[in-house]
Amino acid sequence: MRKIIVGSRSSKLAMTQTKWVIDQLKQAGAPYEFEIKNIITKGDRILDVTLSKVGGKGLFVKEIEQQMIDEEIDFAVHSMKDLPSELPTGLIIGATPARVDARDALITTTGGGLASLPEGAIVGTSSLRRGSQLLKLRPDLKIESIRGNIDTRLEKLKTGPFDGILLAAAGLQRMGWSEDIVSEYISTDDMIPAVGQGILAIECREQDQEIRDLLNLIHDQMTEKVAFAERSFLSAIEGSCHVPVGGFATINEDLSTTLVGFLGSVDGQQILLERETSLDPMQLGQQVATRLLDAGGREILASLPDDL
Repeated sequence: MRKIIVGSRSSKLAMTQTKWVIDQLKQAGAPYEFEIKNIITKGDRILDVTLSKVGGKGLFVKEIEQQMIDEEIDFAVHSMKDLPSELPTGLIIGATPARVDARDALITTTGGGLASLPEGAIVGTSSLRRGSQLLKLRPDLKIESIRGNIDTRLEKLKTGPFDGILLAAAGLQRMGWSEDIVSEYISTDDMIPAVGQGILAIECREQDQEIRDLLNLIHDQMTEKVAFAERSFLSAIEGSCHVPVGGFATINEDLSTTLVGFLGSVDGQQILLERETSLDPMQLGQQVATRLLDAGGREILASLPDDL
């Protein structure tokens, strides 16, 4: 029996996601033995600096991708939102299992929601996207950077200066922690998610047809469509961790795709939103990006500080 080597970060969430993918493949009848290889990425090593200052997107995948290129591993399981909009030559997203909750989740020290936070409360997030939209909702709040895995951030909420923190609902739900600790789920109408939030991206070598056929067992075409739309948007807007940007796509009854794109200033004073619908997800992402840029997005991007 062939052994499949699966690359994964070593965090609790990454391992949980990777084990889930392997379980799904086994349940689908995959005739292989699986082994997980833990890979430490730059993003895992540097925890005292905001993501945007140490390279932004790609921090959690480059070392893993290199091992795939070197044929040290057969495929890797990522959170889609960690993947840059452009993949290295020879690598593809081989499967996107069905999307789970795309919302952001607020966890507070008191258990109350956003409205309950006192004036001037400190909210921790390492995301410029979350910070910008949060300040639009509550301009009085103070945003402080917070890094680390989910469990690390939860511990910092207990011991640090924070009144609340924002995390992806999907990660909390995959860990089985959401029901116990989430104070409020923020509606996607109030906070546009990160591109790919709630989606797992299983990356493999383009030429490895055996692995591609294997991953197709757990592939969800509707999730692929929304991922294509969002990632096309991100690529066209040239988005990274240096930019407060988000995109959220949904599938309509006629199988068309609707995409809402967000671009904002760091302080939340300028918030641009554009919504469009199309039968072509790739073209849709580019259209929404163009409309945002034409509506003032270029000026926002030009005004962003270089040291974010």
